[in-house]
Amino acid sequence: MKHTSRFVIAACAALALAGGASAQSKGDWTLGVGLGGVFPDSDNGTLAGAAADVDNGYALTITGEYFFADNWGVELLAATQFKHDVSLNGGEIGSVKHLPPTLSVNYHFPTQTAWKPYLGVGVNYTTFSDESSGLGNLELDDSWGVAVQAGIDYAISDRDAFRANIRWIDIDSDVTLNGANVGTAEIDPIVLNFAYVRRF
Repeated sequence: MKHTSRFVIAACAALALAGGASAQSKGDWTLGVGLGGVFPDSDNGTLAGAAADVDNGYALTITGEYFFADNWGVELLAATQFKHDVSLNGGEIGSVKHLPPTLSVNYHFPTQTAWKPYLGVGVNYTTFSDESSGLGNLELDDSWGVAVQAGIDYAISDRDAFRANIRWIDIDSDVTLNGANVGTAEIDPIVLNFAYVRRF
């Protein structure tokens, strides 16, 4: 009886420890809320013959992911608007806001620890709004492009985790000023996100 009790206690402890490290199963879905930073490429192309620069932007992020198979999920990234200042040859000429919804397929590596890395690839649609410039009517066309990501979750319970991930998104936008095409903004940002994730 003493050995049986020890075995039961050890088994319960193992299950408790494994609970925070369990793999994602088919039919699960997660909801994540966090803070994201968009860091455009250092070389954003040439507009009207001048070197363009788009600065960094920050916003709240929301992700929802459905697991269509064990460890495989389809994830939608949404966010509040990111705002960026736009400069030409070092002088600020305006600002723009954008929304970058991104749909990805992710593979979460099964591990026996609380750390769960994953990789994903998908498609991004970026829509621009609230363009403003002292030079006139500034407009940026919407963009479609590929998105790739790598991330890691740290489980703090059977259903809760902290997440950190990094994405690269292909964002290129044709720019017009007062109705005339002045070039293409090659934004191509790195996106960092830190979030709390809940599994249901």
